[in-house]
Amino acid sequence: MTGLFGGAFDPPHNGHVELARAALHRFKLDPLIVLVVAAPGHKPVETDVEARLELARAAFADLAETEVRREDHAFTIDSLRDGAYDDSLFLVGADEFTDFLSWKEPREVLEHVRLAVATRPGFPRERLEPVLAELGPDRVDLFEIGAVPVSSTQVRNRVRNGQPIDELVPAAVAAAIDRLGLYR
Repeated sequence: MTGLFGGAFDPPHNGHVELARAALHRFKLDPLIVLVVAAPGHKPVETDVEARLELARAAFADLAETEVRREDHAFTIDSLRDGAYDDSLFLVGADEFTDFLSWKEPREVLEHVRLAVATRPGFPRERLEPVLAELGPDRVDLFEIGAVPVSSTQVRNRVRNGQPIDELVPAAVAAAIDRLGLYR
């Protein structure tokens, strides 16, 4: 089964890698396609897409069956409408899933793909229930990942403040951020 993991990845961090690793194992994905969205429709990015592609390639390099691609559509449904990814498994974190009903055409997204929602220990299941009740459970699979308390905002802020990020991102990502002079 093909897995899709889309996002801004500004920058990718250990939480992204853990989600991808767990999904590869749990769902036997081959391939997992990481889609780096050039201009996300739901949030601004600080770094150009070419730099984010380089960071994503560094982050996911050690995961077999994983490839990183540029995605020029701003919204998930626009990527899916051409049919290239039909019947894939689209990976999202639990926090993102709680906002799924605000996505552009969320029900149409589920006509093309199933969702695999990564939950983590301590994440309140009751936050997921309203979305599951609205969508129905037949196109949504929940799976648990290890707790990795990190966000891209946290990584960017630590770089700006001259603090280490080694425990937040893969070593290759930290090296690329430094080499490219990002988030300063």
